[in-house]
Amino acid sequence: MPDRAVADRTVEIPPDAWGRRSAVSPVMPWVFALVVVLLLLGRFVLTPVLAAPALQTWATVFVAICVQALPFLVFGVLLSAAITAFVPPSFWTRALPRHPYVAVPIAGAAGAVLPGCECASVPVASGLMARGVTPAAALAFLLSSPAINPVVVVATAVAFPQQPLMVVSRFCASLAVAVLVGWVWLRFGRSGWLRIPSRPPASGSSWAAFRDAMRHDLLHAGGFLVVGGLTAATLNVVVPRTWLASVAGIPVLSVVALGLLAVLLSICSEADAFVAASLTAFSPTAKLAFLVVGPMVDLKLIALQAGTFGRSFAIRFVPLTFLLGIVTSIAVGEVLL
Repeated sequence: MPDRAVADRTVEIPPDAWGRRSAVSPVMPWVFALVVVLLLLGRFVLTPVLAAPALQTWATVFVAICVQALPFLVFGVLLSAAITAFVPPSFWTRALPRHPYVAVPIAGAAGAVLPGCECASVPVASGLMARGVTPAAALAFLLSSPAINPVVVVATAVAFPQQPLMVVSRFCASLAVAVLVGWVWLRFGRSGWLRIPSRPPASGSSWAAFRDAMRHDLLHAGGFLVVGGLTAATLNVVVPRTWLASVAGIPVLSVVALGLLAVLLSICSEADAFVAASLTAFSPTAKLAFLVVGPMVDLKLIALQAGTFGRSFAIRFVPLTFLLGIVTSIAVGEVLL
């Protein structure tokens, strides 16, 4: 008797359940067929496109830029958040001279003690401005830090083992450009051109402020890093290398060409010396321009600066830095190289 009751219960299925099952089952073959069609289209249509050498080069360059830059961007965000949370504003009024024209070279020289690349310098400079540092001094630090720090100096010496003057030239020219740009911005800059970043309000302890500032800066700067990497990878594929070979023997034009190449390639400052050393067709002065301009003006930096300080800032700051970088490289190269 119990067995019969169990059997009866197992066959009792509500009528609406049969309707639901019959409504779903006819769709499944069509879904399977659609998946098969998409796989076939991907195999015969998309595979040749994805396997194209240009697209593979583009993907390699994009991934390389992001992988190179991301650790240093995170380092800069951590340092900027630490400045915001743990360093009182009064510290900067004591550490930097009150006269802004004196504070600019001091801040530029301070870039020699912070190992990092250009991606780290943007959030740090924005953190300094948010804590009351004169914008011109923070900009001088932004430009000098990725170009004259100890890691870059050692990498340049390794890349140019028989040319110690290249190391000296890079250090002097980069510091000179940083200070000159700071002074020019101090003299002619307008407050409306520069959007000083605001920090999220502290939500309690210093550690909470550190967490909030780090999350804010990382999400903000990371997106613009990706935009800059996409642009740099695209131009790496589009610009023909034969254009460079045709201008290598023209003195001033070759300097400008390598300066523009540094902007397009967007190589991390810890690695750009090895690329410059491989450009054997170009003069030492042109290579110096590549080393000076690259850490200060490249596509990912332009995206980061525009996103952090505003487009009005970027359209003025970037041409000024590039022009002074080229002129200073020529002047220093003529004297030391």
